[in-house]
This record gives sequence, C-alpha cells and structure tokens, in this order.
Amino acid sequence: MPRTERDRELAKRRQRKAKIKKLEKKYAAATSAADKELIVAKVRRMSPMLNFVARVEGTEAK
Repeated sequence: MPRTERDRELAKRRQRKAKIKKLEKKYAAATSAADKELIVAKVRRMSPMLNFVARVEGTEAK
C-alpha cells in the first residue's frame, strides 16, 4: 500500500524535527565559532524560518 502525500509530509516533519534536535546538541557542544556557524547554516537550509540560535540559548519567545 503506497504512502499518501500527507504521510510523506508527516514523515519529513518528524525527520526534520529529529535532525534539528541532533544539531541542537551538536551546537551546544561546539566550542569554536566556525563550527557553530556551520551548524546554523545547516539548520537554516532545512528550516529557514526557525530562529535556531535563540532556541538553543533559550531566549526564543513561545
């Protein structure tokens, strides 16, 4: 039974959420500014509207 469009959308969303969580941990562990910039660039490609740095630092308004 093939997957519906909605199922594919949900799967992509779950995968993106898991990847962002992984990159959050990597960002917190990164020591150099260059490493942090690379991680932020990756997140920006995946989710352009996400304010990643504020989210990691806990300053994002909910």
